[in-house]
Amino acid sequence: MNEYVVISLGGSLVVPEEIDIPFLKKFHSLVVSQVRKGRKFIIIVGGGKTCRKYQNAAKEITKAKQEDLDWIGIHTTRLNAHLLRTILRNISHPVVIRNYKEKTHPKKPVIIAAGWKPGHSTDYDATMWAKSFKAKTILNLSNIDYVYTSDPKKYSSAKPIKKIPWKDFRKLVGNKWDPGLNVPFDPIASREAQKSGLKVVIMNGRDLANLENFLGGRHFKGTIIE
Repeated sequence: MNEYVVISLGGSLVVPEEIDIPFLKKFHSLVVSQVRKGRKFIIIVGGGKTCRKYQNAAKEITKAKQEDLDWIGIHTTRLNAHLLRTILRNISHPVVIRNYKEKTHPKKPVIIAAGWKPGHSTDYDATMWAKSFKAKTILNLSNIDYVYTSDPKKYSSAKPIKKIPWKDFRKLVGNKWDPGLNVPFDPIASREAQKSGLKVVIMNGRDLANLENFLGGRHFKGTIIE
């Protein structure tokens, strides 16, 4: 188990409306139990509802520039990341890493990372971390079971997709990144992951038993993009 498990942990799991303490307790237990089995993790945390609230407040008061909205998002990911690092203090690198280009020589089995700079999301950071540590797969944990053919909240005809090639997935999400964009895996990250030959698995992070199935090499519910 020398390869790192790279997780892009959706902020919607950490802060759906308020901080989800029951979820964080269960996630903590899962990571600790997996580390005891010899696994190592790089976990990149999103901004969640905190990000949306702050961005919306800025937009209601002024004509906010995209770069400023991005910075708001980045700082909310850092706040969530510090929370997660505190929870996992005993097994995690002592500093939240922002820049995936930094020379990092962790002595602990878990690295917690956050957003770095404007222009992309934590999905992109997760992709670059995977490249940096030569991981082949990124686990994208959000609040959806699968990628769907269309938005299932709007269209009853939406169908779950269990496996999809990058070229078809990129047609679904487009090519442009906007702060607060709500897609299964952001367009810029998707382009980079495709170019780098990475596999992304999208699953519902609230179903931690399903995540354990994946980590154990068993049947799991989710979408594979490769």
